Amino acid sequence: MRKFIPFVLLLFVSILTAQEVKHLNLEDAVLGYSKGLYPERKSIQWIANTDDYIVTENDLVHVNYNLSRRPALFNLEDLQKAIPSLKRMPRLFSKITSEEVYFNHDNAMIRYHYIDKTISEKISYSEEAGNNEFNATANAIAYTIENNLYVATASNSKIAVTTSEDKNIVSGQAIARSEMGITKGTFWSPKGNYLAFYQKDESNVTDYPLVNVTTTPATLNNIKYPMNGMGSEIAKAGVYSMKNNTVVYLDIDTSDEHYITNLSWSPNEEYVFIAEVNRDQNHFWFTMYDAITGKKVKTLFEEKNDKWVEPEHTAVFLPNSNTEFLWLSERDGYMNLYLYDINNKNEKQLTQFNWMIKNIIGFDESGKNVIVSGTGTDARETKAFKINLKNGKITVLTSEPGVHSVQLSPKGNYIIDSYSSIDVPRIVKRKSLKSSKEVTIYTAQNPIEGFQLGTTEMVTLKAKDGSDLYGRIIKPANFDANKKYPVLVYVYGGPHAQLVTNSWLGGSNLWMQWMAAEKDYIMFTLDNHGSAHRGFEFESAIHRQVGEIEMEDQLLGVDYLKSLPYVDGNRLAIHGWSYGGFLTNSLMLRHPGVFTTAVAGGPVTDWKWYEVMYSERYMDRWQDNEAGFEKSRVHNYVGNLDGKLLEIIGSVDPVVVPQHTMTLLQSFVENKKQVDFLSYPMHPHNVRGADRAHLMKKVLDYVIENNKSGLKNDN
Repeated sequence: MRKFIPFVLLLFVSILTAQEVKHLNLEDAVLGYSKGLYPERKSIQWIANTDDYIVTENDLVHVNYNLSRRPALFNLEDLQKAIPSLKRMPRLFSKITSEEVYFNHDNAMIRYHYIDKTISEKISYSEEAGNNEFNATANAIAYTIENNLYVATASNSKIAVTTSEDKNIVSGQAIARSEMGITKGTFWSPKGNYLAFYQKDESNVTDYPLVNVTTTPATLNNIKYPMNGMGSEIAKAGVYSMKNNTVVYLDIDTSDEHYITNLSWSPNEEYVFIAEVNRDQNHFWFTMYDAITGKKVKTLFEEKNDKWVEPEHTAVFLPNSNTEFLWLSERDGYMNLYLYDINNKNEKQLTQFNWMIKNIIGFDESGKNVIVSGTGTDARETKAFKINLKNGKITVLTSEPGVHSVQLSPKGNYIIDSYSSIDVPRIVKRKSLKSSKEVTIYTAQNPIEGFQLGTTEMVTLKAKDGSDLYGRIIKPANFDANKKYPVLVYVYGGPHAQLVTNSWLGGSNLWMQWMAAEKDYIMFTLDNHGSAHRGFEFESAIHRQVGEIEMEDQLLGVDYLKSLPYVDGNRLAIHGWSYGGFLTNSLMLRHPGVFTTAVAGGPVTDWKWYEVMYSERYMDRWQDNEAGFEKSRVHNYVGNLDGKLLEIIGSVDPVVVPQHTMTLLQSFVENKKQVDFLSYPMHPHNVRGADRAHLMKKVLDYVIENNKSGLKNDN
């Protein structure tokens, strides 16, 4: 029998249900990490020389969290009793052993004995220090002050490694504008007896003026900026002896402005290895140097390519060997493993994948297997694999779909596997390398459960050359296939980046989810040729003609969107930053009428004004490729503007310098074209912090206001 439910009760239930649905606001979406709107990420670290690990949570440091009863090793109160000035638990420890933890606090490396609850040692360093690198084996910290390099020990907080008064000579910092895998400038030897370091002479590099508007009057800040085809830095590598307090420089003549990168040590500390790349970046030599004398021993191998070579990984020596090492190379079209021996020139290709290895993680306890991360057969994913060094047998360690980040235990018996997928926020497990046994450490809850959201889906399109193009589409909340929706295309499209991944929400940002859920927009992103993790042929298709194939691919994406019955093909907008800003401008101006509205942030507008190390790899020197540079120059197309265009920069951008946008604006004025512009005072290449919420409100308000059918720019 059907029961009668009073209308008032139905109304109450409806109201209650409506109240339960939460709504993102834009500021929270943009600042989502600080607002707790991204999946929880606990701090997990291995304990040295063990298979045990710690989890830092709620001011407690647990050992083997979820493998036992979560026993605490120590808590914040314990630390504060020994260090009263400590306000919060360190997020990460520099090292943890079975008795001690090392961490930075108040310009010092603290060694805390958590068994005795006392400070074991304190290594102080200057308040001016930057680029700090602690080495527990050396029990010392390398750091820089201005252009010089120093070392701090327990007995001396400031030992000068270099003493150059010439500000053009910079030691201990990243060189080559952090290209070719360079992230730092100091390299401790395996036993801690030596410190290798990069040095650069920037005398030939032009000054570029940036203006500090916070002083009265405004003041000039000159930075060194090597533009395409102009003078570049002269690189060197030095080796400092901790015992003798002396420096020896490797006997490398870089007066031709060639690059040195991928510095690595032999395990016995006898040799330093350098990948030396010619300035044209189409030839490199992997060279071996005597660490004591600095003399060149020999070149072990070399690589050439008509487009470019780009070594990005150091040599990784096999366990218990001073002669055999692994090298990652893309020479066969995909990033694969090669085995070398310093005593002979024979090489052995260990893998022949038609997908990309990303990193060497380490070796198992036996030393017979290497653990690597790579895409596997789906470039949108990242998996971990165990590869036998003798027979090449491959074992997949992370079978779950998604993007996996793996830490290998010091003893090599376990991995900690943290992964997410499009609909899995995060799961973290400990997995055995010897068996199929695994234990879940924690499962992150969905932090946006109960919010009104759109639906995120993956799409695959076919490029003109037959390769797959991976895209992501976010449909509005309460999607109705009978309606017509406007679209915002978000683009990056440049090398070394991948926007579409099988990670949480498909790799999208929460502001994209806000746009779909709260403003009834379809959000679309496509990774075009040139983007990362697809192999050399796919990535190098941009050589000497940046923008061409990228636009071709993005326009295929537009055709796909227009084929969807629920897309309003007359209301398409586009936004991108940096390389994405370049493509945004290029698509808006070279293909007028496709987009009503565009917002280009931090855009390259003329590759002649971009840095040597990046632009010469992809475009060659402008003197050798004038046609390619001229074709990609955004200024040449300003007369085509048909729609609304907003240019945004940081006023002190040291990456894509303001000259790009300021000269573009000049071209618009000369061509009597109206364009919008906003500069964020004293922000560098990216607008971060609280101001980022202001930025995204500006971008999205501009899109919403102007992306209307039939709207034309009043020129």
